[in-house]
Amino acid sequence: MITQQNYTLASRPQTRRVLRGWAVLSRGTFSAAIFLADIALILAMSVATGIAFSLAVHGHRGDVPSFFQGGVLAASIFAISNLFRREYRLPNFFNFKPHARRTIQLWNVTLIGLLMLGFLAQISSEYSRGWIVLFYVTTLVALIVFRYVIVRVTALARGAGLLSAQRIFLVGTGADIGAFINRYEPWTLGINVVGCRFMTPVAGSAPDDLRRAMLDRDLAEAAASVRSLAPDAVYILMPWSAAETIERCAETFLALPVEIHLGPAPILHKFDEVKISTLGPVNSLQVTRRALTRFEIVQKRIFDLALAAGALLAATPLLLIVAVLIKLDSRGPIFFVQRRYGFNQQPFRIIKFRTMHTLDDGGRQAKRGDARLTRVGAWLRRWNIDEVPQLFNVLTGDMSLVGPRPHPLPLDEDYQCRISLYARRHNVKPGITGWAQIHGYRGETDTDEKMRNRIKYDLSYIDNWSLWLDLKIIVRTVLSRTAYRNAY
Repeated sequence: MITQQNYTLASRPQTRRVLRGWAVLSRGTFSAAIFLADIALILAMSVATGIAFSLAVHGHRGDVPSFFQGGVLAASIFAISNLFRREYRLPNFFNFKPHARRTIQLWNVTLIGLLMLGFLAQISSEYSRGWIVLFYVTTLVALIVFRYVIVRVTALARGAGLLSAQRIFLVGTGADIGAFINRYEPWTLGINVVGCRFMTPVAGSAPDDLRRAMLDRDLAEAAASVRSLAPDAVYILMPWSAAETIERCAETFLALPVEIHLGPAPILHKFDEVKISTLGPVNSLQVTRRALTRFEIVQKRIFDLALAAGALLAATPLLLIVAVLIKLDSRGPIFFVQRRYGFNQQPFRIIKFRTMHTLDDGGRQAKRGDARLTRVGAWLRRWNIDEVPQLFNVLTGDMSLVGPRPHPLPLDEDYQCRISLYARRHNVKPGITGWAQIHGYRGETDTDEKMRNRIKYDLSYIDNWSLWLDLKIIVRTVLSRTAYRNAY
C-alpha cells in the first residue's frame, strides 16, 4: 500500500526540536545530493563512453565538447523530469524495485527526447549511432546500480536508527492499535511511535450521553498528550464505519500543529498500491491501477512490432520448410486456427502450425503420447516451433510477444469459475511465451494446483511488467531448458 510519509533524519526516537529542525534540512539536502549526483553521473557517462567509443573505432578521443553537450541534454531531461515527478523524495529510496522500474521508464523517455531534439535541431548526424547505443545501455546500468547502492545505504541507516520517518501518535482502541503495530512493525520502516491513546471501550447499549462524555474525555487527554509530545502526525486507527467518532477526532486534532492521518482499513491490506485519486472536486481512494499505463502500452506495442517483424523475416525460410513437412506428413491444412480469449476477454483466432490429425475447436488439451499428434507435429511441439505463426497475431495486435498464454475458450471459462482472480490474466494481451512458461508451467493442466501455479506466475508478470522483463523472458524461452519442459 502506498503511504504518504515524510521521512526525516534523526539520531534517536526522542528527537529534540533542534534535531528535528536539522532533519527537515537534511531531507532537502538528500534530495539535492541525489539530483546533482544524477546530473554528474550522466555527464560523466556521456563523455566517458564517447571517448571510449572514439578510441576503439577511430583511434582518437573524438569531439569531447559534443559528448559533453549530449550529456547535458540527457541529464537535463532525466533529472528535471525526476524532480517534477518527485522521484528524489527520500521515501522512494526505501524500496528498490518500483524505483528502479520508474528509472528505466524515464531513461527510455530521455532517449526518445534526445533523438527528437537531435532530429529537430538537425544535429543527429553528428553523433554516431554506435555511441548512442553504448551511452544508453551503460548509463542505464550505471543509474540502476547507483539506485541500488542508495537504497542499500538508506536501509542500513534506517536499521542503525539514523534514518526515521515522522514521529507519530496513535489514537484508537487497544485492538486497532495492536493490529496496526503487528501488521506494519513501524520500527522496521524507521517510524517512531512516540505515544498512544487507547480509547475507552463503551458497550453498544450504553446511553448516547455516556458515550459522548467518554469520547470527549479520551480526546481531551489525547490532545494534551499530543501537545506535550509534539509528534509530526496523528494516526486515527478506527473502523471507517465509525464516521461520527472519526469526525470528532479530526475536529479535536485540527486545533494542533500536526498532520492527521486516517489509518488503513482492513480491506486495504488486500491491495498493494492504494492512493488518493483526485478528479476535479472528486476525491476517491484508488485501490488498483490499470495493469499497464497508456505509456507502457505504447512501449510494449513498439517493442512487439519491432521484434515480431524482424523475427518473422528471419524465420521465413523455417516457415516454408515446416509448411512442406506438414503437407508431406499428413492430410490437412498447414495452419491450425482456434478461438481464444485475448485482451479484455475479447475472442480472437490464434494461428499455429497444425500438429494434429484433428481440427476441433474444443478445450481438450494435448497429453503426453497423445494419439492425435502427427509425427511432425510432435517434433514441432517439442521445440515450440508450432507457435511461430503467432507472430502474425502479434503484428495484427491480437497478441503480444510476452504475456499470459491464451487457453481454449471452454477451458478458459471453466477455470474462471474455479480459480480466484483467473480473469485478471485478460487485463493484458496474451503472449506467445510468458513468465509461467519459462518456469516450466506449460502443457497439460490436469489438476487445479497446476493451473493455480501458472496463474500465480501470470499475475506476478502483470504486476511487475517492464520491457527488461519481456526481453529476459524471450531470451530464456529460447535458451532455457525449463522453457521446453512439458512440451508435448
